[in-house]
Amino acid sequence: MVAALTLDLDDTLWPIRPVIERCEQVLDEFLNEHAPTVVQRFPLAAMRQLRLRIADEQPHLAHDLPRLRRLSLEHAFSVSGVEAADLIERAYDCFYAARNQVQLYDEVAQALPELAARHPLLALTNGNADLDSIGLAGHFQGSVSAWQVGCAKPDRRIFDHACQQLALAPERIWHVGDDPDCDVLGALGAGMRAVWMNRDGRDWPYPDGPQPDLVVRDLAHLRDWLFKDAPALA
Repeated sequence: MVAALTLDLDDTLWPIRPVIERCEQVLDEFLNEHAPTVVQRFPLAAMRQLRLRIADEQPHLAHDLPRLRRLSLEHAFSVSGVEAADLIERAYDCFYAARNQVQLYDEVAQALPELAARHPLLALTNGNADLDSIGLAGHFQGSVSAWQVGCAKPDRRIFDHACQQLALAPERIWHVGDDPDCDVLGALGAGMRAVWMNRDGRDWPYPDGPQPDLVVRDLAHLRDWLFKDAPALA
């Protein structure tokens, strides 16, 4: 019934907000040590606002979070009068190392390898997490990231790319994610089955619109549903 699963990462396997907050703090500390002129001009809150402004000004790069982060650093260094391309890259590397220090949701460490033992798994994310650095790559056949493909969920093209990588028709793949628009509606629009990871017990925001094929509270709930003799989805 289930030929493969594609899994969102941020806010599906781990909470992303504390990760980004920690990344920004680590970056601020790095700049304070190595480029104090930059951090004086752009302390943590100002650097965050700069990144958001550059993202607004570069909507065509919405899928490319690494590029947007580097552009923010390049602008901050430039207006601060600091010319040091190697230092910008070191600052980004520092940020990115912290970005891959995630705290998995409690059930993921057990449920993920159990799912991987029964179903091919492919990561499908708008973020830029590195599964090798996190230590989860062994459970996945590969990953599809928005910045690599050139488009982000809910764009159908990123789902099509995942189907091509798995060499499966979309209706044979279940996509699992927390975001009603990017994950659920995106997957349904691409002809895949959609599983909504609803950890917080939220109401489905589109009661009169398309519905997820399955709603689960966490990865263990999905595992338990899949491992029983579940009926075919309607």
